[in-house]
Amino acid sequence: MPGRLIGVSRDADGRPAYRLTLQAREQHIRRDKATSNICTAQVLLAVLAAMYAVYHGPAGLRQIAIDVAEKANRFARRAAAAGHDVVHTDFFDTVQIRVPGKAKALAATAHAAGLLLHVADDDTIQISFDELSTGFATGILAGGDDVLIDPIFGLTPEVASTTVATVSDTAVPSALRRSDEILTHPVFNTHHSETSMMRFLKRLADKDFALDRGMIPLGSCTMKLNAATEMEAVTWREFGGVHPFAPAADVGGYLLLISQLEEWLTELTGYDTISLQPNAGSQGELAGLLAIRGYHLSRGDDHRDTCLIPSSAHGTNAASAVLAGMKVVVVACRDNGDVDIDDLRAKISEHGDNLAALMVTYPSTHGVYEHGIREITGAVHDAGGQVYIDGANLNALLGFARYGDIGGDVSHLNLHKTFAIPHGGGGPGVGPVGAKAHLAPFLPGHPMAQAASHPAFDSATGGDGPFVHGGGPVTAAPFGSPSILPISWAYVRMMGSDGLRQATAAAVLSANYVATRLREHYPVLYAGENGLVAHECILDLRPLTAETGVTVDDVAKRLVDYGFHAPTMSFPVPGTLMVEPTESEDLGELDRFIEAMIGIKREADAVAAGEWPADDNPLVNAPHTAECLVAGEWNHAYSREVAAYPFRGVVSDTVSGLFSRVDQLKYWPPVRRVDGAYGDRNLACACPDPSAFAD
Repeated sequence: MPGRLIGVSRDADGRPAYRLTLQAREQHIRRDKATSNICTAQVLLAVLAAMYAVYHGPAGLRQIAIDVAEKANRFARRAAAAGHDVVHTDFFDTVQIRVPGKAKALAATAHAAGLLLHVADDDTIQISFDELSTGFATGILAGGDDVLIDPIFGLTPEVASTTVATVSDTAVPSALRRSDEILTHPVFNTHHSETSMMRFLKRLADKDFALDRGMIPLGSCTMKLNAATEMEAVTWREFGGVHPFAPAADVGGYLLLISQLEEWLTELTGYDTISLQPNAGSQGELAGLLAIRGYHLSRGDDHRDTCLIPSSAHGTNAASAVLAGMKVVVVACRDNGDVDIDDLRAKISEHGDNLAALMVTYPSTHGVYEHGIREITGAVHDAGGQVYIDGANLNALLGFARYGDIGGDVSHLNLHKTFAIPHGGGGPGVGPVGAKAHLAPFLPGHPMAQAASHPAFDSATGGDGPFVHGGGPVTAAPFGSPSILPISWAYVRMMGSDGLRQATAAAVLSANYVATRLREHYPVLYAGENGLVAHECILDLRPLTAETGVTVDDVAKRLVDYGFHAPTMSFPVPGTLMVEPTESEDLGELDRFIEAMIGIKREADAVAAGEWPADDNPLVNAPHTAECLVAGEWNHAYSREVAAYPFRGVVSDTVSGLFSRVDQLKYWPPVRRVDGAYGDRNLACACPDPSAFAD
């Protein structure tokens, strides 16, 4: 099942609770048998659309649609009255006018007046309307598009009307007009004032644990700060209000920003060119592998279709390779997490004539720098293969080493990780793919791109860039999600090369600080030859489970009571927690997390010692909601205070003043532990009525 589904399950108190149904994505379960490599789900965009529907409701959305269609129909009637040939009699928001031989001239006249009209062909001009198009029938004062359009098409100004438009005022055929109810759930019929909507959104936010509450140490996710200054330009209409196919003459500043970002990213990665088109890391993977496949095909090497992938790789690697038409061969890893170079050479020997590529993550998915990376990439090149280096962990490398210098031919990056675009809530992501010059012709291009060359503006020559991406597009827009590129541009511009290097150093230092302080309490599963990790560490909880019965699930849920989002659980190794603090967390927050993990270890030891029953302790019952603490009798073997404020029982001389503010940092989860198995067995994606959640 590709993608993600939000289903309804129940929590420990039997109350309804939402969760990700089948939480492990398909590519992690089935890997090369997966039907999809979907990773970043663009959920944030879906949330925006949903909130638009919540605010306007069914009646509001219907009226908006009617108003839009009325504007289009009114223009068509007036155009026909002026002698123009309207192509269609049935339409919703888009009108085509037949103007033999004059389409381009009319478009140029409109452009000079500040309107962009679409030239369908030399004889046809096309105009689309939306709710922002001003018009008399909607009650908006004159002075907008109406005033601009009238002289272009020689229309006679009309008398203002304050009549509310109805569906009969549109050109939508009767047979296509909906009469059934829409958006019947109460949430779409409640919050129609700004005050009510504001409070609704705040209530939703209060249920969430986000970076504005505390650290989100999700390994492999790089949940770093998205600084306000970097985010500001996203709100500017000059970026967010530009059509992706706007004429090149209108987007010179945009193209300059994109060009500079392309140049900076190639400088930082050691590649020759980069495509910003992919909308997610998984899409960047596919684009990069398609470039490798196209390269081999162009050389007549049709038989090169085997992709070597280490067993520790992220599940999307194998899924992307299959989608790109390759066969996956798994390479073993050693006990220390490194790629088994002997097995790699054996697989190369076995598949050498058919070898297309190796996909390898650096630093590895196990959170260590593999000293044999050059030997690995060299062996693949010697056999005629290409090297795809997964850039998911670039936050541990930026400023110190470059993929292109260690043997990479192509990589995807995650601007929503390393380069500060928001990653939480489902993106929106940007997964650009960088490559060496020989793969440039096969990177994704776009027939509607404002500039074919990359970069569009070459800072070294002042002219067009030297590379043309000739591959097929992987997204609808030439530059993917360009409205969020100013975030990464601002991040790089403000940090500079020294700042980016310092950020990497801080991220690696933070991970090693966590690993060093927790090593005596939880084994660190993988480390380099010097005992250090990269930007994340894997804590092995399997010995704790064997000794105390406390599972990785128990620890993850108990962290919620301590005021933390849990680290990545059971990836890449079952029964472990992968911790990535990033450079954004200060020493106080790192110490707070460390003390929480040490406190949980003490609690687990208490269970093993018999101080609390194995089936009734603050770990197996975590997390604790406010309601469960105050409703009815408290019949547990531990106190309410231990349940809700575990830090109060922790004493540490290593953290000055840490616990004077822990009560202020308390996060109350909205539900207790969710029954995942029940949710999987009883899949229900329909939203219950809010009364189901009422007290």
